[in-house]
Amino acid sequence: MISPVESANGPAGDDEASFPALPFASCFAYLPGGSGSVCEEGRVLCARLKAADRAWLPRLAARVWLETIGHGRFGPAFGARVVLVPVPGSAPLQSAHWVGERLAWCLKEVGLAAEVWPVLRRRYAVRKSAFAAAGERPTVLEHYASFSLEGPLGVREHRGNVSRLTLVDDVITRGRTLLAAAARIHAAFPGAEVSAFALLRTLDPCEGDVRWISGDARRRP
Repeated sequence: MISPVESANGPAGDDEASFPALPFASCFAYLPGGSGSVCEEGRVLCARLKAADRAWLPRLAARVWLETIGHGRFGPAFGARVVLVPVPGSAPLQSAHWVGERLAWCLKEVGLAAEVWPVLRRRYAVRKSAFAAAGERPTVLEHYASFSLEGPLGVREHRGNVSRLTLVDDVITRGRTLLAAAARIHAAFPGAEVSAFALLRTLDPCEGDVRWISGDARRRP
């Protein structure tokens, strides 16, 4: 469940939102700079995921289902009452679907969630983290400012009835994007439990959290 940090540690943005500690789960490892066949397989998987490969996404969703139902993993992220909220890429949408949304629909179709709400949007583009040096990647505050919530009236009318929301993204590195997205979602649905699921994670697959500490995101582990 979200545990808001003291507002003194968060931004004084347009919503006066505080940043949460965000539980997350991931299914696959991704080693961008590694060598060997295993690392190469990870890079191929990442490329297919980024391309929203229609043949591979259902297979990957099936693997997540197996890990969740068959092996008891990722419990906080999925369930019959969970609503999945896809996290958009670095630019405002140019098409009807993006990789996070397609992945979210695949996860719903295998029975891991009740609904998909693609309500999170980019108001304007931010730098792509994959092509930026470590010190030039967008901060949590920059991501937060670029996000907005847009959606059908029916979604807003159900705010008080939503108990569990899971952000869905393709890759988690440090966790800045997900932490900023969680802050936006928490401001709109303050009574809901919010967690995150990313299909790929740098280093080993695991479960952990992302926290707002000393002005930046800290992922554990």
